[in-house]
Amino acid sequence: MNGDSCCTPSRPTGEVTSTPLPQGNDLGRIRRGKLDGMCLIPGGEFLMGSNDADGWPADGEGPVRPITLQPFHIDACCVTNERFMDFFNATGYKTEAERFGWSFVFHLYLARPVLARVKERVAGSEWWCKVEGATWRHPEGEATNIKKRWSHPVVHVSYKDAQAYAEWAGKRLPTEAEWECAARGGLVQKRFAWGDELIPDGKHRCNIWQGRFPMNDTGEDGYQGTAPALSYQANGYGLYNVAGNVWEWCHDWFSPNFHINGPRVDPVGPPIGDRKVIRGGSYLCHNSYCNRYRVGARTSNTPDSSTGNTGFRCVRDV
Repeated sequence: MNGDSCCTPSRPTGEVTSTPLPQGNDLGRIRRGKLDGMCLIPGGEFLMGSNDADGWPADGEGPVRPITLQPFHIDACCVTNERFMDFFNATGYKTEAERFGWSFVFHLYLARPVLARVKERVAGSEWWCKVEGATWRHPEGEATNIKKRWSHPVVHVSYKDAQAYAEWAGKRLPTEAEWECAARGGLVQKRFAWGDELIPDGKHRCNIWQGRFPMNDTGEDGYQGTAPALSYQANGYGLYNVAGNVWEWCHDWFSPNFHINGPRVDPVGPPIGDRKVIRGGSYLCHNSYCNRYRVGARTSNTPDSSTGNTGFRCVRDV
């Protein structure tokens, strides 16, 4: 097992026509978005990557290397349902899940009647269900809503959806290097955004899986499924939930090895690819399957995919 089982499944290719993303890694500096709710990251040099023995070799976490970044602003938390609704109200934007007519939902969060109607599951990861009508406004299918989840991260958004929101907000998606620098909170090569111990002094610091995956999440950290975007204690830079809760889209195309000899100043990833980087882990991460809630961990998904455990936060240039 490569640890992908509890991460994020990918939308089948060719099922519905979706305009491919243009190749290239041009970032495009953006300085017009509002700074409300954003944290200033001072930039400079930090040590990126991990040589953690618990890492997955295919992910390309290492080697640890010095990276230099310009200063930038980043959202303190993931974009919430409330903020995404503002975007929808202003633009009428239709997400890819809405256009495709379905999205991936974890089996335990489906009502029995909905689960009984599921026709397709992900082979080898049958806990992921293809649910018709699952969208950001209906996270577990058409009969569900977000009335009690306005402060939670928006989910069922693809890379393209996240990019569309960022452009509307006068911002952009973070590069992988920017994301990791901000997530580390000024700490040097710690396993987590708060240090090396997962539960310091017995206090949970992130929303991940407790219990036996994939059948029983005890919710010892206070949540089953998503938590409000401002849950737990912020890191040293003021960022919330950079470990667990929901995966976060990054600007970069994914490669397990491009970075080994890649740029060390303001890197933006490889110029071509078919998957985008996602970082941070989600509420489904568990040490027995996927320990990618470590701050140096990484994985990816196709840019048209959407799931109930993937969201995003934005960056604005200084």
